[in-house]
Amino acid sequence: MALEIIGPGFGRTGTTSLKVALEHLGFGPAHHMFEVRDHPELLPAWDAVSRGERPDWDAIFAGYRAQVDWPGARYWRELASHYPDSKVILTVRDPDEWFDSLEATILPFMAGRGTYDSDHINGVANMAHRLVVAGVFDEKMSDRTYATSVFRAHIDEVQRTIPATRLLTFDVAQGWEPLCAFLGRPVPPISFPRLNSTRQFGEQEWQAEA
Repeated sequence: MALEIIGPGFGRTGTTSLKVALEHLGFGPAHHMFEVRDHPELLPAWDAVSRGERPDWDAIFAGYRAQVDWPGARYWRELASHYPDSKVILTVRDPDEWFDSLEATILPFMAGRGTYDSDHINGVANMAHRLVVAGVFDEKMSDRTYATSVFRAHIDEVQRTIPATRLLTFDVAQGWEPLCAFLGRPVPPISFPRLNSTRQFGEQEWQAEA
């Protein structure tokens, strides 16, 4: 099964809501960092990628129809090339609001790597540190000025690289209409999912055990 949707948007841009929305529209399952969290068998391949091994994308995404969030977003160029018929959905939000959310969620989680009761969760954190904190933000993810500059540059780069006919720049606050129009699906008679708020992230999202 080839990926039909590539999601290069950074974590904390509504990627969990997009994951659920895509699955509701028939583009599931959708790969997300929470998939790696909840399925320990997925971690070894990503751990190998984070250590510099050559990825086998078809094996890594076997069974998935869409990819959103990290760790896949780290390799959006490679995935867009490997799956040339896929559509690309770039989730965005205000850069400072994004950093506020990052500061309250991902940064504390990453700061705790090595201290969690679950070896698997520690492994996910270590993998994410190599791929994202070091690989995307050059170990300066907690620096607002630097991180938001990376965030803005990433959006610009995706928009310059992916043809407009293949790309949807999407703020999840826009709801179903632009997403469904882009994917050629009717608008569902339900509210657009609003998931993984800052509060939810802290209270429950990383309580999963291996």
